[in-house]
Amino acid sequence: MRSQQSGFTLVEIAIVLVIIGLLLGGILKGQELINSAKVKNLANDFRVIPTYIYAYQDKFRALPGDDCLAKTHVGTPAVDTSPCTAPMGNGVINGNWNDIGTSGTEAALFWQHVRLANLAAGPTDPTDTSYIPKNAVGGAIGISSTQTTPNQIEILGMTGTYQVCSSGILGKFVKQLDIQMDDGQTNTGSMRAVPDGSALGTAATLTASIDDAAPYTVCMTF
Repeated sequence: MRSQQSGFTLVEIAIVLVIIGLLLGGILKGQELINSAKVKNLANDFRVIPTYIYAYQDKFRALPGDDCLAKTHVGTPAVDTSPCTAPMGNGVINGNWNDIGTSGTEAALFWQHVRLANLAAGPTDPTDTSYIPKNAVGGAIGISSTQTTPNQIEILGMTGTYQVCSSGILGKFVKQLDIQMDDGQTNTGSMRAVPDGSALGTAATLTASIDDAAPYTVCMTF
């Protein structure tokens, strides 16, 4: 008596392949949507920080972080530094964009002032471990003036009064971010990128040299 052999028919195999294709397509599309959302959130960080400056200036006629009368304007725990001693009150946000809260620089105090003024959310105590804001991918984000004495410019050749910088951004997001917000070139325009940990004044990285899997610091001047 002949034994009956069983197996998949071509139709069954075709159905399985179609299902696998649909699953893979759904996964890839889902990942694409997640990545797009991250880039959108990163872009929003760069857009919203300038509004903090303008709103604070409009209300108090002073720069957040550089405000000599911060305690009068926004209350405790801001420190009133009157009579004003340079560099406070000189119209410049002194310090590096990524200074930690306890450094006491104007770039670090910027976050305390805008938060006490109810322009931004977050801790107002500079010693709080979450004081320095994070971007959508977990990197630090901050602002300072672009003065050259002492040098505070993160990326060589950038012009403007202020720089907003954000770190820990993967190369694949860097390129998408520049296309969305600037000229699509990571070494020209008002938005540029350098590898994380670069020294102040490092030349921007060419778009063709951006490694999709490596972290970068992206700065925008305005």
